[in-house]
Parts: sequence; C-alpha cells; structure tokens
Amino acid sequence: MNDSQQPSRRSILKSTAAAAASFAALPSMVPSLAHAKAVSANEKINLGVIGIGPRCRYDLTAMLKFNDIRCVAIADVQQSRREAGKKLVDDHYGDSRCELEQDFRALLDRDDIDAVLIATGDRWHSPASILAAEAGKDVYSEKPCGITIEACQQLADTIERTGRVFQAGTQRRSVPNFARAVEMVHTGQLGKLKRMHASVYRPTLDNTWLPGEPTPPQEVVDWNMWLGPAPWRPYNQKYVNGRWRGQWDFDSGARLLDWGAHTVDICQWANQSDDTMPISYEPQKDRILCRYANGVELHIDFLDDPFRDRAPQFITRLGTCPVRFVGEKGWIETGDEGEIAASSDELLKAVGSQHDRVRGLDVSAHARDFFDCIRSGNKPAANADVMRRSHIASHAAANAWILQRKLTIDPKTETFDDAEANLLASRPQRDWEAGAK
Repeated sequence: MNDSQQPSRRSILKSTAAAAASFAALPSMVPSLAHAKAVSANEKINLGVIGIGPRCRYDLTAMLKFNDIRCVAIADVQQSRREAGKKLVDDHYGDSRCELEQDFRALLDRDDIDAVLIATGDRWHSPASILAAEAGKDVYSEKPCGITIEACQQLADTIERTGRVFQAGTQRRSVPNFARAVEMVHTGQLGKLKRMHASVYRPTLDNTWLPGEPTPPQEVVDWNMWLGPAPWRPYNQKYVNGRWRGQWDFDSGARLLDWGAHTVDICQWANQSDDTMPISYEPQKDRILCRYANGVELHIDFLDDPFRDRAPQFITRLGTCPVRFVGEKGWIETGDEGEIAASSDELLKAVGSQHDRVRGLDVSAHARDFFDCIRSGNKPAANADVMRRSHIASHAAANAWILQRKLTIDPKTETFDDAEANLLASRPQRDWEAGAK
C-alpha cells in the first residue's frame, strides 16, 4: 500500500467527527422482559445462526455435538453460504428441518429461537448482537464484538438492560493451558506480577477500494445487507469471500483486535483487571506499552507474520496467540498448542500436568459454558462486562498507534485526555435499512 492509498489520520478523524448519529440511529426492536422465556433443564435450547462463514462453521460444528442444543435456522446474506450451512446442519441431524433466512431480522422475529450464534464480519457483530438481545435472544458473538469503543459500550449496556446471557467468542478463557497459566499468576507462584506480553498482528490502516463489479441479484448476495452499517462502496466478489479483513471500514482497531481481543483479554484476566483496564498506552516501534494503575506493564507486541514470526521476548511460539507473564520469581508463557513454558524447572514442576492439552482454537468448553449459563442465569466466562474492558483496552491501544502518541484513559468514564482520541471512539453508521449510499 502506498502513501496515496493509505487514509490519513485527518481523513479518519474527519469521518469520525460525524458519528453523533452512529449507534443511536440503529433501529430498535421492542425489548422483551429479561429471561421471560426460561429454558428448563429438560428442554432443548433452539439455536439460530447469523452469518455462516468459515469461522461460524467451526463454532457451529462444536455446538452441534451438544445433545441439548438444536440448530433450527440460519440467516446469511449469501445464498451459497446459507445452503452450505443448511447442508451441514441437516446432515448432522439426518433430516431437512433447518430453515433459511436471508435477512437475520426474520430469524430474530421467531419465538421458538432461544439463542443466536453471531459470526458475521466485524462491522455487524455489535449491531446484530444488540438487535438479538432486544428481541429476547441470548447471544454468543464472535470477536471482535464491537468495531469501536462506542460499539462495545452500546453492546454491554444493552446486555445489562435486557438481562440476556452474552458470551464473547474469546474462547481462550475456557481453554485449560491459558486458565492454568493465569492460575499460576493468581496464586502467587511468579511472585508479584511485573509485566505481561500479548502478541498481535502489526496494526495497519488500509481503505483502498477494490475495482467495482456488477452487483449480483439480491437473492444471491444482498450487498446492502452485507455492508450493513459500514460506508457504501462498489461490490467486489473478493469482499464477500473474506477480503474485507484489514480494511478500515470493515475491520476493528487497525486489525489489532484480531488477536488482541484474545491475548489482551487473557492478560486482563491474569492481572485481575476485568473491572478496569490499562490507564496509559504508548506506541513504540514494535509494540504498544500499556500501564495499569497498579504498576503492571502490558506489552502489546507486533508480529509482521503472526503465523510464522516469534516475538523476541518469547522463548518458543507455543502456537498462535501466545502470552507471557513475568513476575519477581520468573516467567511463564503459553499459546494455542496447549503447552506451558517457564523460566525454571521449579516453575515447570509447579505447572504440573493439571491441564488437559487442548488447542486454543477449540470452542467446545466455551460454548458449553454459554449454554449452561442460559439454563442457570449465571454470567459466562467472557460476559459482556469482561468483553467491554478487554475490547476497549485493545481499541485504546490501536488508537494510540493510529495517532502515534501516548494516550491516557479514565477506566471509569472510558474517555481519553485527548480530543482526537475521543473522536476515534466512534464512527458514522450508514442507514442500511434505507439502502442509502
């Protein structure tokens, strides 16, 4: 990407300055009473799916294995994906009962659906989750759950107001090796925690448009609904095939949240900061240095090729999404391969074999936690409050990188000491219901 193609900081801030009508302008369904329709212990939970691309198929395949769950409907703007999703579900159940919708609002209107799995592109996660909660559905949303700070706030506030069960798709909260590493910190086996490392993709700003192509018939691809609240641009098949990733209009926080929603979240958990976040964010060459009020540092380390590179501070990759915790007595690190490394044999012995070897991409336990909480009314591991703080922290780090200066945030008001940073907390939202350009 050359300099002429990259959106300037000024152009981004100019567009965000018009965001007063953003999420406040979203159409609102009449909220149902919180848990007005409880699911009994012996009753199946009927699941609807909104957006069924590759990640959703991974999630749904795990959920279909639960005998107390029944996927009854799928909504997607692409005909080919809808039909492939129906085949997946019908083949699993050995019947043809899974119903299809192009517009997810028709799915939300159904009284027989208790919960939804939302796995659209980033731009739709928060708006679809908000509409689902207001329609009386419990929500499992893929991450990043909000494309801006405001989106995360609006979503968390809606979950609180409606009383629905919400689980962010940050499944590493429910993966044994990550939980064991966090437990090592919480039980003082590293001594006083000093520093944490969270790996992320190197942030990027890209808003180039692919060449316009003829827009397919609406029943094949509903381009207006695919764009949703994002700004209008001409159709190109590559977008709907996944090329939207990394695009400012469609992605979250200069792409920092692709991994940061996971790795920063685990560090938040380790530092027992689910009710707060770092107070300062300082961009550096290969990282963003964040500091908590308790003095602990969070290093958000950039990887140019996150699937091949190893950040300098890590002894071994241990898979994707690695994190490291450094205390007075040494360090431990872990990643998606399920192993835990440590700075001494003593710490490795303390780790023991108390954790099962499960890959970090496995959503089974996380999804089970969500469905169990629908029955119990408890909050899941990655509930809306947890999501709010870890996602806002990630967005704050991304905004510091965009502005290329240190930012300070008030964790209580979730506002910066910087007017331009506060503008970046929201974006204008397109009137997708009217199909406006």
